[in-house]
Amino acid sequence: MPETPRNPTPMLELRGISASYGAIQALSHVSLQVPHGGIVALLGSNGAGKSSTLNAISHLINPTAGEVIFDGAPVQRLPSDEIVRRGLVQVPEGREVFKEMSVRENLELGAFLRRNRGEMAEDFEKVFAMFPRLKERAEQRAATLSGGEQQMLAIGRALMSRPRMIMFDEPSMGLSPLLVEQIFESIQRLNREQGLTILLVEQDVRLALTVASHAYILENGEITLEGPSSQLINDPAVRRAYLGV
Repeated sequence: MPETPRNPTPMLELRGISASYGAIQALSHVSLQVPHGGIVALLGSNGAGKSSTLNAISHLINPTAGEVIFDGAPVQRLPSDEIVRRGLVQVPEGREVFKEMSVRENLELGAFLRRNRGEMAEDFEKVFAMFPRLKERAEQRAATLSGGEQQMLAIGRALMSRPRMIMFDEPSMGLSPLLVEQIFESIQRLNREQGLTILLVEQDVRLALTVASHAYILENGEITLEGPSSQLINDPAVRRAYLGV
């Protein structure tokens, strides 16, 4: 199990974030930290508020209270494109690739805020080196890709923005066990080899606790438990609720 990086300064910090969908309270005073270079998991059942937390960070929904601090600066009032420009990107649940566009065009959209074409060419090669399948299918429509290939494309698209931190929303959803293993190996490589900070939302609690060094449990929009993954994976309440033990 990975160790928490020694740099104590958070790359991302949520301070009492609340958010609503109309009259429905989605999040209530959610606070968490993700250290520079770390992998942190956000866990919970369906409807607990995990995706809402990521969407509040990305400003896809408006927090009604609290602060989102990224690399020492508040970003909760910034538009989503400015948050991406600062280096924080999200790989959404369900991939959400542009299915009528080619693999290459999807990747180009990931770099829409950038102007240096030479750097973009380098990043295409880096993405293709990580996911050779995408290079083979560069001119194919994204709709023709398998679920696993679409997940690779969604990750590659995020990488094209040259992020410093990536938030993954349910990367294993709908994938076979073999593809899940490949995707999680890629996530760990991004953290280990490129130093990317990771916030991971994942239904497979056992897998997430194996990959992350620290985790938070979200229930009904509130953080109810947090701690080192090595501690939570042995916590009786976590084992009963999420591990079927």
